[in-house]
Amino acid sequence: MGLLDVILGRSKPVRPDLDQLFSLPSAAITVQAGAGFTPTGTGSVCFASVEGGSFDRLQQEVRDLLDADTGRGGTPVEYTKDAYGYTWLLVRHTADDTASLVNDLHAVNTLLQDAGFGPQLLCSLVGFRATSDHRALALVYLYKRGTFYPFAPLPDGTERRDNALELQIRALLADDLRIESDLARWFPVWGAPGLAGPRP
Repeated sequence: MGLLDVILGRSKPVRPDLDQLFSLPSAAITVQAGAGFTPTGTGSVCFASVEGGSFDRLQQEVRDLLDADTGRGGTPVEYTKDAYGYTWLLVRHTADDTASLVNDLHAVNTLLQDAGFGPQLLCSLVGFRATSDHRALALVYLYKRGTFYPFAPLPDGTERRDNALELQIRALLADDLRIESDLARWFPVWGAPGLAGPRP
């Protein structure tokens, strides 16, 4: 960062640190013990779609890599497009295998980054569900920030968030994850694949 950046108040962007994803399995234990939310075994990666043969081949390479994992314990990966044109790759594992789920999410992010598509990566998430009332929760990783935040939609079907729960989870995970400090960057991910996960 140069002197002009300091004078103008600009900060150097945080370099993506995909290894932060490996903090999620221990964070999942904390969330389960402290808030009663258990992993669903589902997670997803969101990225801006790019037209062209090289990106299509890369998507197929990702699918082949993850589908070849015979220990998946679930269905093959799925690609979907949301209303905003973003592509979501959904990965499923058994609910008790957060470590393997995180390994897959890390592999997808790494493949896209190493192929030069890092600028298209937006976020990854891991889904949780309350054992008492089946409320959904996600821990969202912001690729460009290298930080996490909780996203908790209210269970009434409206696009409203449980802000109190999100702040509770933030406090609970202060020692487990690098939490995003700017609440304005806690973007809603309504209907994201992997958010709700299967009902127990």
